[in-house]
Amino acid sequence: MADVAKWYAVHTYSGYENKVAATIEKAVENRKLQALIHGVMVPTIVEDEIAADGTKKQVEHKLFPGYVLVKMVMTDESWYIVRNTRGVTGFVGPDPTKPDPLSDEEVLAFGMEKPEINLDYSVDDSVRIVDGPLSGFIGTVDMIDAPKNQVRVIVSMFGRETPVELELDQVEPLE
Repeated sequence: MADVAKWYAVHTYSGYENKVAATIEKAVENRKLQALIHGVMVPTIVEDEIAADGTKKQVEHKLFPGYVLVKMVMTDESWYIVRNTRGVTGFVGPDPTKPDPLSDEEVLAFGMEKPEINLDYSVDDSVRIVDGPLSGFIGTVDMIDAPKNQVRVIVSMFGRETPVELELDQVEPLE
């Protein structure tokens, strides 16, 4: 079986998530382990909060305090590098010496990777919106930005041509 990189959850001391992620990234760079460890992530979410004085500000919160997610090919060397990083208490799983990777559903749900979308439409094609508040509307593709997972569709609403920004998988081509 070919060695495939999978996402693993690593437990850390609370408050050390960013430091652990930076240390692992530095070790990968210094030891040239890019073939074994493909990515390190501390999932966060940005939320609006209202301060005591009534001002609104955006605050970043960790989705999983005490955890870092690492995409890696599980070998003795990669396991050792991650496991022996200062601040790491161990891998998540029933057997700490042979951790279980996250499932594909978990990876997609946590937003670490986007599913591949097969674009079977292009600019100036007629498409149907299949998801969201405008579901069922038909429009014309005006712009596609695949890296940002966005498509702009011109739809007719209230007698006016209106551009609508959608995700690539929210539209499908008309037959």
